[in-house]
Amino acid sequence: MTTPLLQFLWRGDIVALPNIAPARTLLQLLREDLNHSATKEGCNEGDCGACTVVLGEAQGDHIKYSAVNSCIRQAHSIHGMALWTAADLAAPDGTPHPVQQALHQCHASQCGFCTPGFAMSLFGVYQNQVLKGAPVTRTLAQEALSGNLCRCTGYRPILDAAQHMASLPRVHLDENELLQKLELLTHTGQATEPDFSYKSPANLNDLLATRKAHPGAQIVAGCTDVGLWVNKLHMDFDQVLDVTRVAELKTIELQDTHTVIGAAVSLSDAFAALEEDRPQLHDFFSRFAGLPVRNSGTLGGNIANGSPIGDSMPLLIALHASVVLMSVRGAREVPLENLYTGYRKNVIAADEVLAYVRVPRPQPNEFSRVYKVSKRFEDDISAVCLAVNLQLQDGQVIAASLGAGGVAATPVRASKTETALCGQPWTQASVLKVVSTLRAEFQPISDMRASAAYRTEVLGNLLQRFWLETQGHAHTSLASLNLDTFHVAGENA
Repeated sequence: MTTPLLQFLWRGDIVALPNIAPARTLLQLLREDLNHSATKEGCNEGDCGACTVVLGEAQGDHIKYSAVNSCIRQAHSIHGMALWTAADLAAPDGTPHPVQQALHQCHASQCGFCTPGFAMSLFGVYQNQVLKGAPVTRTLAQEALSGNLCRCTGYRPILDAAQHMASLPRVHLDENELLQKLELLTHTGQATEPDFSYKSPANLNDLLATRKAHPGAQIVAGCTDVGLWVNKLHMDFDQVLDVTRVAELKTIELQDTHTVIGAAVSLSDAFAALEEDRPQLHDFFSRFAGLPVRNSGTLGGNIANGSPIGDSMPLLIALHASVVLMSVRGAREVPLENLYTGYRKNVIAADEVLAYVRVPRPQPNEFSRVYKVSKRFEDDISAVCLAVNLQLQDGQVIAASLGAGGVAATPVRASKTETALCGQPWTQASVLKVVSTLRAEFQPISDMRASAAYRTEVLGNLLQRFWLETQGHAHTSLASLNLDTFHVAGENA
């Protein structure tokens, strides 16, 4: 097998690299192939953020900047993009960038190992917020740095630096020059001979034809989980099919009844689109991994991966989402809860790809919430996830849908609980009756994140929490209310 020429923009020049293996990560490319030590290797699983870099992608007349984890990002996936690392921020004469000045002036670094990652996450904020005149609030800074871990400095001075950099003299990139050079890269493309091991089609027809010709190729769409297979399980792939350049799959369409999200849309952009209709979901979306993972990962990839603790699926199931599967034979639409047949198994045929996600827009009198229980508040995997979507009219439940994660081998719909809720008055007494149905509906397992008993107990507590919030108790902690009628599993529930 041969590999296509990898080309990207770095330090103002076009870098062209031949013979890069399809499973090679961007971090390996930087540290081992290019002898670039500024980008650090920490956990090597997208968890600590020490390896964070920023990618720039042309979008019309501007550049979109995204902080990503280079350790789980495939090297070939940055073809046609611009790259910045922590060593690329200072001016040619050595003058520090405002990000660097702020970190220094706020005493925001001790050992310094994690600092390159923090600097790059802040560089993303600088380009996307500061230079556009948007304020850097404490909340925004915390969300932007949610994928970066610090063991010695402490977060207070780093958050201070995030806000302080906006007060320093502005430093602008020459985006016109960058766009011109990125335009040159779009015309070179990656060769498409049939024996190439890394395939990255640019349109849907080519993707479907390639999938038919290579049904055994490993599909990647952000690589935030496949990257772990490479780094931790030492897996390799003879053929890789990257869907992130397919133009049709990078679109978001707002229809009258649905929001249609292409499978290659990043989690960050997909969540932003869903949040437009349901702003109450913001806190949940901000707890999905860290920002660098959300910037790389895709909604289609999270769904197709099929992890029973994938956070987007319980919510989408509760919202009655469906997926569109496509092949050269045609297209078919499948309700999301019917996509899965077992642990990480699904109904997608060998020649099919998951192309679109269709999410119904809010209905009148709709109340929806989603809850994530995990050991860490941010950048962690759920022990239990519960999404509830009800329609209430005259104090009665006229429609109910619930999605759950962490309680079965797949993300699941709580159909028995839905049946028990529909037609019932929305009262504390009726909720308490239904809680027992919800707790009995699944048989979760015990693992390192939680015991089966804990998961069962918390599942019911979360439904009780939802009832309280519909009564005006916003962001309620059940344990803080001391309601004798409610059996409380713990503060996080």
